[in-house]
Amino acid sequence: MPSWQSHFIQPILWFRVKLRLILSDTAHQAREAFNHHPPVPHGAHFTAGTVGGVHGEWAESKHEPVGTLLYLHGGGYFACSPQTHRSITGAYALRGFKVFAPEYRLAPEHPFPAAVDDALAAYKGLLETTPSGQLLIGGDSAGGGLALATLLAAKAERLPMPAAAILFSPWTDLAITGDSISKNAHHDNLLHGPKIAEGATIYLHQMDPKNPLASPLYGDPTGLPPLLFQVSEDEILLDDSTRMAERARQAGVKVEITIWPNLPHVWQAIEFFLPEARQALDQAAAFGKAALASGAAGA
Repeated sequence: MPSWQSHFIQPILWFRVKLRLILSDTAHQAREAFNHHPPVPHGAHFTAGTVGGVHGEWAESKHEPVGTLLYLHGGGYFACSPQTHRSITGAYALRGFKVFAPEYRLAPEHPFPAAVDDALAAYKGLLETTPSGQLLIGGDSAGGGLALATLLAAKAERLPMPAAAILFSPWTDLAITGDSISKNAHHDNLLHGPKIAEGATIYLHQMDPKNPLASPLYGDPTGLPPLLFQVSEDEILLDDSTRMAERARQAGVKVEITIWPNLPHVWQAIEFFLPEARQALDQAAAFGKAALASGAAGA
């Protein structure tokens, strides 16, 4: 049963984020709508760093890490930063991971494929110091799609795959063909359907929206590592997860997907308030640790 907190938070997000998105006329105005910094979990600490030539931020805790996670923040490819997502990267650090969140380049200043180039460079940089079996990749929303795009780009270059990928409501289809875009238009209290299409246009800069490095849904997932999807049944990007999960499963990839009721897009960021966020992060951490243990056993 959904928590009372999940009911309480929905109208707040509508007024603080979705309304501002609806009223925004430019990418820079929309960027401000996402410029929130949820409270950081106590015990996590952050340091600036550079991996593979890409600047970013490490999130760690006093716990000995069981592995390293490359975490790619969401924000429609035009907004947010490692700092806006410290509630997630810090929560991962407290659950036993060393996390690197790259500050990949954003549109409209740096359109596609700049984000993919940066994410792939960071992944290559981590591979220089960390065995692939002790690496995870993850992300939320656009960052979740970027994580999948990074895997496809790494596969094309015959790089070793990480132990697993953990994806929170990934944006996998910039052609915007999922039925949930319209079906959940009035249920999603964070994202606004027309602005999703505008965001895709800003990022793609006249490139093909079905390019697999922009829209992993149209790529070949064969050979990808185990994937965990978490998505809310109420969000407009629901079909971006369900269709990608099914496509990967049909290609022989190990897939887990959990669909949660009455929650906003990327609710995991509200870890300080939502019990479902803590539960989702616990599930994600357990999935990642199991994949790392399997990778170590097979090494």
